[in-house]
Amino acid sequence: MVSYALGLDFGSDSVRALLVDTQSGQEVATHVVYYPRWAKGLYCEPARDQFRQHPLDYIESTEQVLAALWQKAPAGAGQQVIGLSFDTTGSTPVAVDKDGVALALKPEFAENPNAMFVLWKDHTAVKEAAEFTDAANKAQENYLKFEGGIYSSEWYWSKALHVMRSDASVAEEVYMWVEHCDWLPALLTGKSHPEQLPMGRCAAGHKMMWHESWGGFPPNEFFKAVDPILDGLVERLPKDTYASDNAVGELTPDWADKLGLPVGIPVGFGAFDCHMGAVAANVKPGVLTKIMGTSTCDITVGTYQDVGDNCIPGICGQVDGSVVPGMIGLEAGQSAFGDLYAWFRKLVNGPAKQLIAQAPYIDEATKQKLAEDIDEQTLIVLSEEAIKFAPGQVGITAVDWVNGRRTPDADQTVAGAITGLKMGSGAAETFRGLVEATAFGARAIIERFREHNIAVDSVVAIGGISKKSDLVMQICADVWKCPIDVLESDQSCALGAAIFAAKIGGAYPDVASAQEVMASKVCKTYQPNSENSAIYDQLYQDYLALGAFVNGSK
Repeated sequence: MVSYALGLDFGSDSVRALLVDTQSGQEVATHVVYYPRWAKGLYCEPARDQFRQHPLDYIESTEQVLAALWQKAPAGAGQQVIGLSFDTTGSTPVAVDKDGVALALKPEFAENPNAMFVLWKDHTAVKEAAEFTDAANKAQENYLKFEGGIYSSEWYWSKALHVMRSDASVAEEVYMWVEHCDWLPALLTGKSHPEQLPMGRCAAGHKMMWHESWGGFPPNEFFKAVDPILDGLVERLPKDTYASDNAVGELTPDWADKLGLPVGIPVGFGAFDCHMGAVAANVKPGVLTKIMGTSTCDITVGTYQDVGDNCIPGICGQVDGSVVPGMIGLEAGQSAFGDLYAWFRKLVNGPAKQLIAQAPYIDEATKQKLAEDIDEQTLIVLSEEAIKFAPGQVGITAVDWVNGRRTPDADQTVAGAITGLKMGSGAAETFRGLVEATAFGARAIIERFREHNIAVDSVVAIGGISKKSDLVMQICADVWKCPIDVLESDQSCALGAAIFAAKIGGAYPDVASAQEVMASKVCKTYQPNSENSAIYDQLYQDYLALGAFVNGSK
């Protein structure tokens, strides 16, 4: 009898649903729905680094994406789903009340951005992140030693503290903060109440300072010393956390009816998108899985013997079971990758799009179509021109920190920089310099792993950029000096979620068995060019020097 696993991937802009045949591993149907409020730019202030998402965007999009999926899937497929799992961006927490209701779902908070999910890319909490880092460094037990030693403004506690300091109404009403990847499974299984809420290992270990060695989370006194406004919050969190090969509970009748799924199927513990993407990529020691999108997230794993008590500084955590059971999951990443290219596109397209918008002789529909065409074609044209240059030929060095630096050594106060511009520097030359900068930023992460005896022998790339740009991928292979495999699946993160769904649904005894059948195949491999790599070794030193200057002058 045919059975299906369902993976839902909640990205920055949209939710993607993927239906997979558990026996053949075939990706049967997929659909994408964009968040309507987010698409309008609501509740966000980019100039202030504020990025918020309304919980209704997630709820409504979940219903819409599955309704559309069943139109594409074989008849009756919804009733043959045996398990459902989620992945989300992170850290993306939301304030909930004493009944577990997200504050933005209450009428009095419905239009308050502080009552909404604080998206991973929200950097309003730089000051608070520094306070947590300072407190951990002064504590008898350094609660950040398994999270790279530096707390980030992209993470749970700094965001919670910043919002509570900024908004007394939220601070008064909040009972608990819940990560997006924990909130969704709890919602669908009827376990949103704080007394019932279970938590996944991934978010807790990588962003919330959870670790078994100190019995869960740091004590209340640690948080209270940072700011008394945090008093009691940590005591409301469960001490136990669970890997994603476990089920949170069963799908409730109400949600089963809304989503067209069987009542009572298991719903898995959620995790961050990059971690589940790595599962779809058959992650293993020595292989770095790189999710290449607006930002990047780098995931690898190590055995208990290989990692041991080795605390790697400047990364986004090392957590037992956060990726696959029985191994230490290690995370790093860049705060901007595709976002840097998008910034440059906006920069070069701005005047032309403004002229089009102001043209009195063009109707509105045509204006919109012209603007969309410009955006769609710009990076393609720039790539076609930039690929004609040899390494070092453009003479431009850039630093990729336009959205701060995630790793190595989190610092959201730093900024991007470009040097070497001359009268002959055109858009294509500058674009190539930016592409090289993102490759250098990724190399700094790889070298940090290697410096601390975590092998990176090859890279598996996931995400839109890996399938769209030969220029970017070949430069990366040359800079990293290792082969890069690109996965065939266009929905690798959702596929990872589906693999966990197949396991919790009983199709496989463990995740490894499910991966053997369901993990994505490789569609293309980029090999490094040794001559180019030798040149990039020298240019990388220029990148490091410019980065040191930016660090010193901030």
